[in-house]
Amino acid sequence: MTSVLSRYLNPEVLSRIADRPVEPRGLVVGNLAGAHKSPLSGFAVEFAGHRDYIVGDDPRHIDWRLYYKRDRLSIKQYEMETNFVCHLLLDVSASMRYGEDAQQKLTYAAQAATTLGYSIVRQNDKVSLATFDDKVRGYVPPGNSLAQIHRMTHHLDEIAPVEKTKMSECLTDLIGRMGRREIVMIFSDFFTDLESLESALQRMKYNRHEIVLFHVLHHHERTFQFEGMVKFLGLEEVSEYLTQTEDIRQAYLEAMQRYETAFDELCRRNAIERVSVDTSHNLGDDLVEYLNQRTRVRVR
Repeated sequence: MTSVLSRYLNPEVLSRIADRPVEPRGLVVGNLAGAHKSPLSGFAVEFAGHRDYIVGDDPRHIDWRLYYKRDRLSIKQYEMETNFVCHLLLDVSASMRYGEDAQQKLTYAAQAATTLGYSIVRQNDKVSLATFDDKVRGYVPPGNSLAQIHRMTHHLDEIAPVEKTKMSECLTDLIGRMGRREIVMIFSDFFTDLESLESALQRMKYNRHEIVLFHVLHHHERTFQFEGMVKFLGLEEVSEYLTQTEDIRQAYLEAMQRYETAFDELCRRNAIERVSVDTSHNLGDDLVEYLNQRTRVRVR
């Protein structure tokens, strides 16, 4: 079991993010007392305001000072705190196999998801894991114990990406396993139909989820740094192309730019966060930068 954990959790990376909590940017609803503000008003934690007294209210919550000043019975209300649930959705389709060793897209994405999951569990919030390609391949329901990380890494160790991505269908399936007002982090190269993807993401937004898209690409896919005659093999189709790279480089880079622009516009239209990830970068650096940026946005 330790060897499985070591494939997905790097102690050096964990130590770097240990003091950087994962906080929800919006309001969340949970079922445990925790450290995050709930959108619901209750009688605990931090003062939020007043409402008029209604017959049957507990007199202990009457603000008597306000009564003596205004001759009106009012009830003190407070903001409850709650644990959040974070759903980690990992694309395990064949295109995620591109790259070698630590720079393989699937390896990088799995390590990033597991590391964030570990950080979330340590702060007593809940995390789930789902893997998908043309269908949902596995689902680890939400949990907030360290045993949850063992369950997640055990599942990750069993997956074998062999199929194409049918992302919108899989996301629609997974929406039914979620509550409302939760965090959804999706790790993928997002080589899919953006129109159908947007439709699935809008269903998530309807349920008030905070959505974060980790756009995981290999450096080759971003820069097309190939020279001479190269044979390209299809990962999701049985196909191969032998071509002179100089002949297609400009067209490829222009097509990639159009795709990135369309993806950015999709995220902007729907108020969805997109985190661009290059697998040639250090995972610890990327996660520290992301968590710092979350904190800066939250503070503002």
